[in-house]
Amino acid sequence: MIQPHGGKLVNRTVTKDQLPENVKVLTLNEREKNDLEMIGCGAMSPLQGFMNSADYNSVIEKMRLENGIVWTLPVVFALKADDPTVTVGDTVLLKFEDKIRGSLKVEDIFSVNLDHEAKETLLTNDENHPGVQYLKSLSGTYIGGLITALDLRDSEPFRDHRLIPEETRVLFQEKGWNSIVAFQTRNPIHRAHEYLQKVSLEMVDGLLIHPLVGATKADDIPADVRMLCYETILEKYYPADRTALSVFPAAMRYAGPREAVFHALLRKNYGCTHFIVGRDHAGVGDYYGTFDAQEIFDNFTPEEIDIIPLKFEHAFFCNKCGGMATARTCPHTGADRVFLSGKKVRAMLIDGILPPPEFTRPEIAQLLMEAAQK
Repeated sequence: MIQPHGGKLVNRTVTKDQLPENVKVLTLNEREKNDLEMIGCGAMSPLQGFMNSADYNSVIEKMRLENGIVWTLPVVFALKADDPTVTVGDTVLLKFEDKIRGSLKVEDIFSVNLDHEAKETLLTNDENHPGVQYLKSLSGTYIGGLITALDLRDSEPFRDHRLIPEETRVLFQEKGWNSIVAFQTRNPIHRAHEYLQKVSLEMVDGLLIHPLVGATKADDIPADVRMLCYETILEKYYPADRTALSVFPAAMRYAGPREAVFHALLRKNYGCTHFIVGRDHAGVGDYYGTFDAQEIFDNFTPEEIDIIPLKFEHAFFCNKCGGMATARTCPHTGADRVFLSGKKVRAMLIDGILPPPEFTRPEIAQLLMEAAQK
């Protein structure tokens, strides 16, 4: 099976009785809560904690950790206004919404230029960008250090699908899959997604549908609705012995190209050998070029990434072809191609109009309409 990023699968989970007592408590925001879970279970291997200044600066400037391993986005913990004062050497507890989630050994406290971080990682300082809005909400003081994390999946949503990397690797072995393609999504699967997944499935043994269920924009479709859509479409239109569904409890950064590599590296930790990179992966608005998220992989050698990106053109239903296609296979014009923006689909659903079957399966359209009209 493919090796985890950095060569070893990290495990920083502990039981409640292993946490320190009578120490200060710092507050996690939602993204940091997601990151803590991901670091703890090994999904962010080789990270063992929130980044120190050396790794942070190296990632910002070089898209690598200080030791040279490819890593494209900061994973950091920001000091909050109401947090108690801490010093290097302290061990503190970490809480989210009054629930203790783990601990942090303070190894570094450093100030950063958040505008510079935004420009380098998000390629913009525009405050309309959700990633920039997030950064603007931070203090600009980061605390780095080794973490421990409680396994709280029994109290989290989608428990049956909340598999950690160790478990997905066992699942793939049990299924006899040697090659596995992962599909990242924060939206319900429509026909273009289905086309990319099934073309990929012709090349590999198995498909992991791996929807992101951490923090997203307020206007993204809620995770519970999306999960119902995934379960429905997999049951009706996919081969059960060649597909798996598990959630990806990460926060969305909307960082476009850098996040595409980030998503690929993390799926390698789950045991995937291939990763689908479509049009404007992890993008938002018009901040990134159509294929920037594919071209960024050319900055690294295949050995450094060690997961194969499957790069696809935009897929659509062509009325003249009578089926799904891309610009590589369809000779017809835009007027013959069915394309609906997310904004257009949401407007249709709110108005009680089902999106056409050329865009999404009827069962999925009905689920989305019911959710939109609640």
